[in-house]
Amino acid sequence: MKPRTRRIFIVAGEHSGDLLGSKLMAALNEKSDTPIVFSGVGGDTMEAEGLQSIFPLADVAVMGPLAILSRLPKLVRRVYQTVDAGLKSDPDCVVIIDSPEFTHPIAKRIRKKLPLVPIVDYVSPSVWAWRPGRARKMRPYVDHLLALLPFEPAAHERLGGPPCTYVGHPMIEKLDWIKSLDKDELATRLGLRPEMPVLVVLPGSRPTEVRRLMQPFGETIATLKERIGELEVIIPVVDSVRPLIDDSLRDWPLMPHIVSGESDKFKAFRLANAALAASGTVTLELGLTGVPMVVAYKVDRVAASLRFLLNVPSVVLANLVIGENVFPEFLQEDCTSDKLTAALEALLSDSPERQRQLAGLATIANKMVLEGTTPSEQAASTVMAVIEQSIRKKLAVSQ
Repeated sequence: MKPRTRRIFIVAGEHSGDLLGSKLMAALNEKSDTPIVFSGVGGDTMEAEGLQSIFPLADVAVMGPLAILSRLPKLVRRVYQTVDAGLKSDPDCVVIIDSPEFTHPIAKRIRKKLPLVPIVDYVSPSVWAWRPGRARKMRPYVDHLLALLPFEPAAHERLGGPPCTYVGHPMIEKLDWIKSLDKDELATRLGLRPEMPVLVVLPGSRPTEVRRLMQPFGETIATLKERIGELEVIIPVVDSVRPLIDDSLRDWPLMPHIVSGESDKFKAFRLANAALAASGTVTLELGLTGVPMVVAYKVDRVAASLRFLLNVPSVVLANLVIGENVFPEFLQEDCTSDKLTAALEALLSDSPERQRQLAGLATIANKMVLEGTTPSEQAASTVMAVIEQSIRKKLAVSQ
């Protein structure tokens, strides 16, 4: 006899989680031998996979302490509303996706009311970087973690966190598509001069990042142009910060090529001899597409004063994946045009620094790519295994 319909309560708190959730839902439906009913919170892509979200994702998709504080009463109401819906759904499993400020309070409250229902957390908080005590605190209400980075399972084991499985970063699923892109089409469209080196500049996707980095990045381009001559500069942008970038370019020594959209961004990566990038997920994207890079970042003075709380040898995700500081990072007072220029100049020639980075880049895919499966498939397999283990436990208790 086939098992009854499975019920999975799934909660995303922002748009990146919505994308992860939609792929997980599709993979779960593909793998399951019985129908699955999804309920919870998600955005457009999760709704396209059959979820009827309790409320619009935009109600909770806020970032930063000030934004959270300004909408705190509404966020608290949405937390309790989600908990109530989760309890009523009588779930076989609860899956929370990233956004710990929103999803973890939900998980804690559901665990108190439904202690036998397994809870899976898709995307580990950065306990390996700061506030490591969070790992142990998660254990009472998270049964299994799905990690995007290959070093995270070992970090949770070391820190006393929940059981953790590396399921792969969603970027992995794009690699074949990226390789198929016609980079020459973009070069022709932009009128790039083939004899000139190409530098991709990535000042961030948040307004605060762009405001802090566009000036030192512009000064770096000016100094670099003086030292090596003409070069082609491409800036991939997201619409939300395009006005800020356009405004900052008034002080730049040359007008870069501006591109938008995922396709043109990765075409630009494939054309690039090197990149100057804000620290963040983009360093993994550059690493997996094989682009040598220099990384920079600036935060406000309060955040800078808390740097002593960091527990990692680098803030560059690509370095953490490799396990070695291959890609130079220039933070706060070190984020100067002189230092950035010197590091980029080395990468735009056949230098030992460039060769070391190329060797490091060659190892990233090997460390991250999964054999014979995709991240969403691996995540779905792990969720299904957690559900089956929970069913076996309940049967053992009832006998």
